Amino acid sequence: MKTLQIATLLLAWLPLVAQTGDAGFKDSLDEAFGSDSVVIAANEHACWSFDMYVARNRAQQMRGLMFVRELPEFTGMIFVYRRADIRSMWMKNTLIPLDMLFVRGDGTVSSVIADTTPHSLDSRSSNEPVNFVIELNAGTAAKLGIGTESRIIFTNLD
Repeated sequence: MKTLQIATLLLAWLPLVAQTGDAGFKDSLDEAFGSDSVVIAANEHACWSFDMYVARNRAQQMRGLMFVRELPEFTGMIFVYRRADIRSMWMKNTLIPLDMLFVRGDGTVSSVIADTTPHSLDSRSSNEPVNFVIELNAGTAAKLGIGTESRIIFTNLD
């Protein structure tokens, strides 16, 4: 009898475990964040289109990409702030290394922090007031030539 109760509990629990896998978390990102496409003009000869999860409000910005196990190539997250300020990020509960782009209100890249350390509590900050922070897979900025000469082109992030 006790074995039957345990088996019943396990069967009820298994769908919850399945939902927390990578595919379930992808669905949860889709539910928790809006999305948009941005173009990053790395220089006058190269532009790259990225699908972005958009973190507009405080709750979304606090969550960010925590617990994400992998991020598809040409996918990232953009944090949108109404007013320019020094922005700081950390990697607590972030499982993958990321590149961080700090972006001014006019779309120009102020600074890039490459290959951040997962789980780190070190605060990584912009060196001037910015309105946006973009997180991409680590190594993407270097691979595509994205730096302080680059510009972000977006349409619906107001």
